[in-house]
Amino acid sequence: MLRWGHSLSNTLAHTWRRSLQLRVVVSTLTLSLIVIVVLGVVLTSQITDRLLETKINAATEEMDRARSTVEGQLAGADDSSSPTTQLDGARAALTNREPDAGQASGSAGTFDPVLIVPGDGPRAPTSSGPADQIPESLRAFVQAGQVAYQFATVNDPEGYSGPALIVGSPTASAISTLELYLVFPLASEDRSLSLVRGTLLVGGAVLAVLLAAIALLVARQVVLPIRSASRIAVRFADGRLKERMPVRGEDDMARLAMSFNEMAESLSKQITQLEEFGNLQKRFTSDVSHELRTPLTTVRMAADLIHDGSDDLDPVLRRSSELLVAELDRFEGLLADLLEISRHDAGVAELAAEQLDVRMCARAAVSTVRHLARESGTELIVDLPDQAVMAEVDPRRVERILRNLLANAIDHGEGKPVLLRLRADDSAAAFIVRDQGVGLRPGEEKLVFNRFWRSDPSRVRRSGGTGLGLAISVEDANLHDGRLEAWGEPGQGACFRLTLPRVRGRKVVSSPLPLKPGTAKYVQGQPVPGDTTLPVRNESPETVADESRTVPKKRERAHVGDRDGSHLPEQDL
Repeated sequence: MLRWGHSLSNTLAHTWRRSLQLRVVVSTLTLSLIVIVVLGVVLTSQITDRLLETKINAATEEMDRARSTVEGQLAGADDSSSPTTQLDGARAALTNREPDAGQASGSAGTFDPVLIVPGDGPRAPTSSGPADQIPESLRAFVQAGQVAYQFATVNDPEGYSGPALIVGSPTASAISTLELYLVFPLASEDRSLSLVRGTLLVGGAVLAVLLAAIALLVARQVVLPIRSASRIAVRFADGRLKERMPVRGEDDMARLAMSFNEMAESLSKQITQLEEFGNLQKRFTSDVSHELRTPLTTVRMAADLIHDGSDDLDPVLRRSSELLVAELDRFEGLLADLLEISRHDAGVAELAAEQLDVRMCARAAVSTVRHLARESGTELIVDLPDQAVMAEVDPRRVERILRNLLANAIDHGEGKPVLLRLRADDSAAAFIVRDQGVGLRPGEEKLVFNRFWRSDPSRVRRSGGTGLGLAISVEDANLHDGRLEAWGEPGQGACFRLTLPRVRGRKVVSSPLPLKPGTAKYVQGQPVPGDTTLPVRNESPETVADESRTVPKKRERAHVGDRDGSHLPEQDL
């Protein structure tokens, strides 16, 4: 029951937030009901006050006439008769009752007289009429010589039962301390008030319904164009650049539609221009890359010829030939990257996926960057599972991603250890490449995948990269339906995580490895933190490069430098 109530409240809250029309109607209806209730209370109070005021005035006048009648009746009564007989005669003169009415009728309406003579010493109290219906508080005022009135509820078994106005007055007669009371039933006034309340209630309900209908109609006139604009904006965002709002009339909504259409037309032209410019740029990049390959091949042949004969050249020319060959290598890499990125831009990049052990991709990537690690004195720590990690991937693209990440880590690692780790679960396999270098400033974890972006333009790339490696890596990861993410902090290094689905076509929901590294320390020659349950083996760089090994390794190290590790402090990995 509690869950059902929570679900219902969430649904109502969601509907309230999403529906402008509902909020307008409910707000209008709520405010209208408040106004109607306040107005009804005020009108009912005013009508009640007027009815009672009229009743009191008429009853006071009737009391004056009744007091004169009683005084005259008692003045002409026989002195030998008992007080009870005299009171009954005076009451009979007032009532002038019909055979079955039991009440007198005057300008204030029907009334029932009551005559009371309180006890005085040996004289017992005497009364005529329903004396038990008279409140003691009212009698106190009358006994003090005042004309007073009071509203009370009377319950006469032989007469009226309900609210009544009771007016009391002392009477000057032969019977001392005689009290005269007139009981005026308020039945007609009560019926009038009930009729007024019913009329106000029905009128208020009808008015509330009419106001709700009016609010619904007005809100609909405002909301429908807004909903139409929303639907057209969604279709426009989906690429239907010809969508426009219909313009009807000359009111504010018509001006809104015209402004929306003008904005859509301007955006459509700009998007078209940008698409044409982007296509032109992509074609230009692809065409230039293809056209440069032929002259580059010729220059490469000439450079190789010069380099082969560099032993016969003087040292200056020999060095020039080495620089020429190195820059040509970099130029060829740039052309290859430009061609690859143009394929991704054109949407023609194909995924040659096959079922294989992704540890082979990691070992192949390590073997290609081993010379960079050796030149910079960087230790590569390769942490792979014991068991084979089978996944449906394109080995060439995965190896290229890892190679780019490792080369980037070596470039920015400042000679500190670089970790390559692989873990997998039932749905995904994840690699992380962690360095201890300069790190990334806040916001650069997104910029690092932009083309030709460099955090520090003055930094020299040891790997001879082209500035397109990470951009191509992101495209390769997306082609696998995977994710490539980055984390970094200044002075704490950076961590890149590649998450790939183990079955082609499945989306990556979670990753087996965290992106942000922990605070555990790594000491050279000791197991990698977080994996103390598995054995650790230290292998040489040649072992890492050997992809034909049949015995899997938990963790491998490609180390270049002092084997005792005295030059490397503890590092966060």
